[in-house]
Amino acid sequence: MSDTIAALSTPLAPGGIGVIRISGDDAIAVADKVIKTTSGKPLTSLKGYTAAHGKAYDGEELLDECVALVFRAPKSYTGEDTVEISCHGGVLVTSKVLRAALNAGARAAEGGEFTKRAFLNGKMDLSEAEAVMSLISAKGEGGMKAALTALDGALSKKIDAYCNILISAAANMAAWVDYPDDEIPDLDFDVLRISLNEVYEGLDGLLCKFDAGKALTDGIETAIVGKPNVGKSALMNMLSGFRRSIVTDIAGTTRDVIEETVRVGRVILNLADTAGIRESEDAVESIGVELAKKKIEKAGLILAVFDVSRGLDESDDEILELCKGREVIGVINKTDLPRKADIEKIKAGIKEVIFTSALKGDGEKELSDAIERALGTDKIDTSQAMLTTERQRRSAEKALSSIKEAIDAVDMGMTMDAVNVCIDSAIECLLELTGKKAREAVVDEVFSQFCVGK
Repeated sequence: MSDTIAALSTPLAPGGIGVIRISGDDAIAVADKVIKTTSGKPLTSLKGYTAAHGKAYDGEELLDECVALVFRAPKSYTGEDTVEISCHGGVLVTSKVLRAALNAGARAAEGGEFTKRAFLNGKMDLSEAEAVMSLISAKGEGGMKAALTALDGALSKKIDAYCNILISAAANMAAWVDYPDDEIPDLDFDVLRISLNEVYEGLDGLLCKFDAGKALTDGIETAIVGKPNVGKSALMNMLSGFRRSIVTDIAGTTRDVIEETVRVGRVILNLADTAGIRESEDAVESIGVELAKKKIEKAGLILAVFDVSRGLDESDDEILELCKGREVIGVINKTDLPRKADIEKIKAGIKEVIFTSALKGDGEKELSDAIERALGTDKIDTSQAMLTTERQRRSAEKALSSIKEAIDAVDMGMTMDAVNVCIDSAIECLLELTGKKAREAVVDEVFSQFCVGK
């Protein structure tokens, strides 16, 4: 027996339509108290996948003309009886219809509670539930396709396959150890190693693609840095597609960090245009320089901009030093002007260098390609399984560590009990990844990130 929940499943904003979702054992009865159908038939008499036109009331107060769509368990999103009321998309109207549902016996749903019920009722596993949130929050086409692939079960199928390999290996070892007098074939350690290595390489491949996948799905913090007047703001505007930063010939125009989320190719960049790095006696500008240096420390990608029309100086040297050991692309700007900068010195400090004239929009494609290469997204196939959340990554890393221990135990000739302990640990981690044996705290962690109404 589950209580009945209700929430607005469309944004609380003016629109053509607003949808109030009601789910639970009494969902249809609750909706029946709100909706008077045009046909006069109660919603409780309708079959699943049936729509009814009518009017919504809160007691005797007429609220709106609407359509109620009835789903019957288990053939609904949540696996429970569900009604979705579609009314006109005004803020006041949708709020009043939701309140009517609550007054009729439903309670307000918590964030992600509809999807949580879908998970608990076996409609999806935990990785697929996370894909729902990724799909909602996708900012680019790559992220959307990756979320759809996960929602279709690609990751779940791959993890299940790895689990089955490990379970089979563990079962064979257990039988061999527990029933030594029975006619059970001797263990083939070469076959065992092949099985363990297959799972190890598969998980390692997923983990190796994790950071690149995150750049597609969530974006990456990106700092545009350089000394004053090298074209950082012009580059910001070129990538944004509109005038986001002020561009002048006056050095030190940008004194604060200006931020914008943009899509470059398939990658989402959380861009920060920073103040020009140089020594300054101006108190405000000095604060901006310090903020720029902090952005460099936190950035997952740095676009280091240099003015090709000027010789390199101490500020450029400092930027090259700050970029050491970081994921960085050197952007040699103002290529429409005569070249005076020492290009070879820049290339000696930065592996990936491209040329642009940001003010004229030249070099944008080259920069986009360089960003994809730097982040590894050019090698990502969004139709294949990917790890998309930190929780999934942690579970995969733990499983990988346990499998490595199992392989080492086999190689060192340790007892089969010791090997089995390692394999069992890996299986537990993989089952937690898909949610088949996830602790309540893990489930709560996943759904705490969902919005209300989903």
